[in-house]
Amino acid sequence: MASKDTSKSMSKELLTLKNVGKAAVRDLELLGITKIEQLKNQNPDDLYEQIQKITHTKHDPCVWDVFAAIIHEANTGEKQPWWYFSKIRKSK
Repeated sequence: MASKDTSKSMSKELLTLKNVGKAAVRDLELLGITKIEQLKNQNPDDLYEQIQKITHTKHDPCVWDVFAAIIHEANTGEKQPWWYFSKIRKSK
């Protein structure tokens, strides 16, 4: 298990993403994601399904949008607001 200092530095890295705040960091840590690099090969559908299984809670669909936005940013460096991805989710 990471020390508090190590965990905080990892959280600081994730917090540099446009759409990541404290709640998103907690979700990502539950998913085992502590670094931006780990987001590059992720799929928002998979992360959304996994977080609901882990927490045994139905999450707001906007959580999917946040996952899509931060995966996009990790892969491209482009910072889009999470709601940009809402139309993509809704078109599925």
